Amino acid sequence: MTPQTEILLLAVLVSVSCALPGTFLVLRQMSLMSDAISHSVLLGIVIGFFITGRIDSPVLLILAAATGILTVSLVELLHQTQLVKEDAAIGVVFPALFSLGVILVTRYAGSVHIDQDVVLLGEIALSPFDRIVFFGWNLPRALVTMSFILVISLLSMFVFYKELKISTFDVGLATSLGFSPILINYGLMSLVSVTAVGAFDAVGAILVIALMIVPPATAYLLTDRLSTMLILSSLTGAVSAVCGYGVAIKLDASIAGAMATLTGFTFLLAFLFAPKRGMIAIFFRRLQQKLFFAQNMLLIYLNNHNISNDSTEDNYQMVPYDLGQVHYHLHWDESFTEKVIFYAEQNGCVERNNGVLYLTDFGQNTIDQFLIELT
Repeated sequence: MTPQTEILLLAVLVSVSCALPGTFLVLRQMSLMSDAISHSVLLGIVIGFFITGRIDSPVLLILAAATGILTVSLVELLHQTQLVKEDAAIGVVFPALFSLGVILVTRYAGSVHIDQDVVLLGEIALSPFDRIVFFGWNLPRALVTMSFILVISLLSMFVFYKELKISTFDVGLATSLGFSPILINYGLMSLVSVTAVGAFDAVGAILVIALMIVPPATAYLLTDRLSTMLILSSLTGAVSAVCGYGVAIKLDASIAGAMATLTGFTFLLAFLFAPKRGMIAIFFRRLQQKLFFAQNMLLIYLNNHNISNDSTEDNYQMVPYDLGQVHYHLHWDESFTEKVIFYAEQNGCVERNNGVLYLTDFGQNTIDQFLIELT
């Protein structure tokens, strides 16, 4: 494989690995926890390096995951005191652990490549230079590591899908069925910690947060099904990573920054154009609801002020069309009154003829049904 192919494959692996646990973080309203864990694991990495003297030791992964669990435990401990809220507890714990890790790096590990710039920003373009032989294949170390982490994430989602789903949406039901929501929560946080550590060297903490939260948040705007959300978040993250790499090469910019920017751009598109939850769809839906409610108010007004029409069809109720009278009584301006009447005409509720506004049979049935629903 070419270095470009290896970088793209690594970007896809990182994005999918982050999106899977990130989906449950978004659904559990624990997005800030990913920020806390992805930063605080630095302390575990540094301690592991001090113990082993190697940056590629699996001890670093274990201690970093343990630090992630420690972060969650400290946050829960502070929150249970009821003296601070959960978001404040996160803001207290992770800066302390992360700052301690940064101090240890700058003071005792300045000659090692886990300096604070790499930790925060990462450099995926350098990943092809750190290689290992894996079953006869000469591959980037980060590619092998993230492949293992992705397999762990997929197996976790497959084996514990039911438990994660129930404990996410209904903690009481999960408890009554014999599941331990606390144990499941710590298992999820362990997976988040391992994923964050694996992605540290390749993409840095900032992109880990972006890939773990933004694609699931984008998928959340597009679907109501958990299984579909997992697939969409993975696809969104992968596409954003690949497109971000292309943009970075084109502009000669930071790859991690370009990938994070593309995740934000995809979220913006979903935020604006999502079929159900997008801002444009919400705007038109609210406008439709406003017109529908105003139409019913107009029909009530006509129904209460109707005049029998003996000279035309018996199936109509007739009201003299006085625009000033209508908008005066309903406290509408003239343009909005005209818009509502036009909307009602399009729906077949009223008709206009020679300056007279007619309430049709369909309009009468509509308002009768509306009044029944109100009572």
